[in-house]
Amino acid sequence: MYDLAILNGQLYIEGSLKKQHLYINGDHIVAISDELHQAREVYDATDRWVMPGLIDPHVHFELNCGKYTSADDFYTGSIAAAYGGITTVIDFLDPISTEKELEKAFNDRNQLASKSMIDYRFHVTVKDPVNQVKPIVETMKTLGLNSIKLFTTYSDSGRRTYDGEIVELLKLSREEAFIVLAHIEKDESITMEPSYTAADLTISRPEMAETEEALKLATLAKETDGQLYMVHVSSGNTLEALIKEFPDILGKNLYLESCPHYFEFNEERFEGSQGHLYTMAPPLRSEASREKLVNGFDYLHTIATDHCPFTERQKKQKQLLGMPLGIGGVEHSFSLMATRYGIKAIEKMSTMPAKIFGLYPKKGSLDVGTDADIAIYNPHMTHKIETDHSKAGYTVYKDLEVNGQIETTLCKGQFIIKNNSLVIGSVGHFIG
Repeated sequence: MYDLAILNGQLYIEGSLKKQHLYINGDHIVAISDELHQAREVYDATDRWVMPGLIDPHVHFELNCGKYTSADDFYTGSIAAAYGGITTVIDFLDPISTEKELEKAFNDRNQLASKSMIDYRFHVTVKDPVNQVKPIVETMKTLGLNSIKLFTTYSDSGRRTYDGEIVELLKLSREEAFIVLAHIEKDESITMEPSYTAADLTISRPEMAETEEALKLATLAKETDGQLYMVHVSSGNTLEALIKEFPDILGKNLYLESCPHYFEFNEERFEGSQGHLYTMAPPLRSEASREKLVNGFDYLHTIATDHCPFTERQKKQKQLLGMPLGIGGVEHSFSLMATRYGIKAIEKMSTMPAKIFGLYPKKGSLDVGTDADIAIYNPHMTHKIETDHSKAGYTVYKDLEVNGQIETTLCKGQFIIKNNSLVIGSVGHFIG
């Protein structure tokens, strides 16, 4: 007898949906069958998509920005994520410049994450690691991590990593089997005048700052054969340029991530009295650029959220200078993308993140022996988004119409969300 049977669902296996029954013992999937078997508990998934748990490779829970800290900690953020079908998140360690800082950054972040309701992992984050690249990589490997994030901007706060160290990281990424994540904006093109307001964000951080830097770093990745992952690609023009100039390395050693907000909104959202709520870096783009991104979906490899919400009070600043940049998104990300792209969203929000970050096939697939991380989605209920479970207290996606909803989420065989209600039963773990 099995512990749990999920019956009559449309199982997502190898890119398509197939009606079968799924059986779980403990924290693993132990059978997928057309036959009915006895189980201690039965869940009827008729007419629902039964998907491998979603993986968000870009979140910022409990991010300390100095004056402000992002609204969701690992407990509230993981609950909101579970309501969105996400069973694994990859967050970021605090930025470090030297190998000696790395273990403390890991231990501090791991302690904060211990209250997560879903599984988690971390990206190492570096800032100007002069003469420290190799020692950082060596220590990272001992901690069970396989990704390093850098910034090509934020020189004003000391977070920028320069080309010499970027090349060194890319060369090592191939030798040591890790991946380099890059926040890509040309530092010299970014301006921050004291008079700028939310409506000036696209002037402060122009689209060409992303496109030019993306082309430069893609060139470095090609020359070094390094593993490069560009986070939150915001611009359809950037995507178009990369497709044109680097088709030979896309999906081989160059991977592109974008976020739902760049598909849903354009820069007009910055205008008016609520413009500050939509501020993030990089910013929303023109309608023409957004349409190119929407049409170029197949060339993207992952969809993440860059979940980093702040309260309305924190965001309500007259000037950009000092305004915390970031929005929430984990709860609604899949419904938004599935409304646009159907089951194609599953590959980019589960299978590909698992493959890129070394979690596959344990995660990101429904197969015998894999973790019983499962999201069950009802694609037959059109509704407007009203609110969510983020501690920020609001969502920028309010009033958008979606065609479905995550109803149930399991992490390692334990219900976290069951029929749209929170079940206190699962505690996440660090995935090394």
